[in-house]
Amino acid sequence: MDINSKISVVIPLFNKERTIRRAVESVLSQSVAPAEIIVVDDGSTDGSAAAVESIGSPSVRLLRQANAGVSAARNRAAAEATGEFIALLDGDDAWKENYLEEICRLIEEYPDCGIYATGFDIIDGTRSVPGNTPDTEGIIDFFTASLTEYVVIPSAATLRRSTFLDAGGFPAGMRMGEDQYLWTKMARTAPVCFSPKRLVCYSRSADNRSAAIFRAEDTPYSFEDLYDASADDASNEYIARAALGKALVQSAKGGTAEAARAIGFFGYTSRNRRALCKLKFINSLPVAWRQPVLRFYNAMAWLTARKGM
Repeated sequence: MDINSKISVVIPLFNKERTIRRAVESVLSQSVAPAEIIVVDDGSTDGSAAAVESIGSPSVRLLRQANAGVSAARNRAAAEATGEFIALLDGDDAWKENYLEEICRLIEEYPDCGIYATGFDIIDGTRSVPGNTPDTEGIIDFFTASLTEYVVIPSAATLRRSTFLDAGGFPAGMRMGEDQYLWTKMARTAPVCFSPKRLVCYSRSADNRSAAIFRAEDTPYSFEDLYDASADDASNEYIARAALGKALVQSAKGGTAEAARAIGFFGYTSRNRRALCKLKFINSLPVAWRQPVLRFYNAMAWLTARKGM
């Protein structure tokens, strides 16, 4: 059996009427076809679902549910998937035509991994900039590499379904950092494989990115739960990086107490001192100043490094 026939594509959908058709069509135009494409409309209030239906492909299955968040949408699709592997794609992004072909090759050459990922381009308006990713192929030290580079992002990740389910899936109710939470659990139990080929187009200016619309969470999950004093790898530094980045957004939105808690818990970090200091500074400002200061900082970082997402 061809490996591509074991791959289910999972696309969560919430109010992405302008871009969802492009995302789905980028899957339909792959050089090798997946077993199925599952789109979960997570309570969209625009014409997103109608845009999917208008494609008219028998390969596309549209599921509908009341709004429950991206984690719940992905988990539902994964639960109903028939494939051995789950290829994630967000409704703002798109694959180049040989993305799945490369994933199939990686699975054949590195058969025991839990996550397979590729490089990507960051699309910012009319500009395309290479993502800051590793430059070598193969099984990677995920946690160490992820402290300085982007190794796995959702739209460039294909997951072994059994490893995904064993990890409990995405943390329901978590509205930001849910992907890093899952990567941590999966990478602690199975190898991560990476290809530097840039086969995914990630939209930096996409609608409804979690960092842009952060709201208070109603979830039992926290990065604090992932801290493991016995871990002998860089995983505790990785979760500190993710948690501090999330707390920065919370602080900018007025979440002073949440940010202060993160500063206290993840103050152990030695590899993310700059992020910790940045969070302390932002959280010390009047709430009205935080978003403008953070936007200015991020804009300058993007202009100088072209690495931010």
